[in-house]
Formats: sequence, structure tokens, C-alpha cells
Amino acid sequence: MMEHQQPNIEVLIIEDDVKIAEINRRFIEKVDGFHVVGIATDDVQAKEQLDILRPNLVLLDIYIPGSNGLELLSYIRQHFRDTDVIMITAAKEAEAIREAVRSGAFDYIMKPLVFNRLQETLLRYLDFHSELNRLHHTGSINQSDVDRLILGTSKKDSRAEIAYLPKGIDKLTLVKIVQAISTAADGMTADQIAKEIGVSRSTGRRYLEHLVSSGEVFADLTYGVVGRPERVYRKRES
Repeated sequence: MMEHQQPNIEVLIIEDDVKIAEINRRFIEKVDGFHVVGIATDDVQAKEQLDILRPNLVLLDIYIPGSNGLELLSYIRQHFRDTDVIMITAAKEAEAIREAVRSGAFDYIMKPLVFNRLQETLLRYLDFHSELNRLHHTGSINQSDVDRLILGTSKKDSRAEIAYLPKGIDKLTLVKIVQAISTAADGMTADQIAKEIGVSRSTGRRYLEHLVSSGEVFADLTYGVVGRPERVYRKRES
């Protein structure tokens, strides 16, 4: 029986501040499956290392001596089609973000870099990379495959989100509640969820309020037969 191999995503960091580049390197290598193969601090180094290393992924700052990140992003997309890019920058201009998205950046993360946010992106990328490899070996593709590649894995079941569930929130229970709400056209109350899933009302409400805070569902007030208001939880449209 063939053992499952841990993916090894090779990453090139392009960042003119050496200290920040080192922080980014340490962050990246905390995430299983990722390895930093090089650090470039200007345009010339970046192009040389891209040509030699051919990394899977580049962490790219928008301000690069001798060039700028958007120009380098366009260069990478043109010359290194198998290399993906995550932009990491302090730039807050909306046009820069729009241009990065148009040019094919996998994600755009604002400085100061937060490890949890970077890890979430890296885990999404790992899923994306694994799915591409799977499709390459199967040789066939259907609509659900396309949806997974374009939209990413389900947010409710992604490893990044599960890794940071708050204390008292269990993954399997959360998934069951999301599925129940997704199939309820008129929404569900905490009482209804409790009966459907087999948990107490207080537990059901705690999970529902977690989903509200994460933006997965929203709550409306409705009035029952005795006039007492109840919160009804509904799935937020994508």
C-alpha cells in the first residue's frame, strides 16, 4: 500500500526588508508542507531566483527596489505559469488590490502580517495545489472539481478555520448545524436546531451565535404565537 506523501510547497520570499523577510520565513515554515527555498530583496535577485528555483509559490511585497510588486506579479504570470503568488504589503490603495486580483494573485494580505491569517491562506493554497495534482493524475474533471478549484474548499470544513475554532465549538457538531440551516428555507430557531441535532438549546444557540459572528449565518427576530420574539437563523447567501 502506497503511503500518502506530505506535499512540499517550495516558497520564494520577495521582500526588501531583510528582517521582515526572516519573520515571514519563520511563519511559513511553521506550517506543515511548506519550505522557503530563497529570499530576494530586489528585482534582479527576484528574477534570478525565480529562474533558478522555479518555486511553487511566491510571497511578494508590492514595494521592490528596481521594480514594483505589480510589475513583478505580471512578469511571474507571464514567464512562470506554474508559480503562484500571494501579495503581502502595507499598501492600502484599492487600485493596487484590484490590479493584484486582476493579475492573478492567489491572495492579498495586509501588513503587519498576522500568523493566523497567513496560515489560513497557506492551508487554502495547500488544498488548491493538492486538488490540481489530483486532477492531473485522474485526467478527468467535472463541475464540482471546477467549483473546488475556483471557490476553494468549503469554508465550514477547511483546515484553516477548523484549526481556530473557539473553545467549546466542535467541528462535527458545527458541520451538522450548518447543513441543517442550509436546507431550511425558512431558517431555524435554537430550539429547532437542538431537536434536529440532538443537543441542548443552550448548546445550539452557542453554535448558532458563533456562526453569526463568523458571517456564515444571520439572525432575524420573529414573533411566535404568544408574541414572544425568537431569533431565527438563516444561511447567508454566498
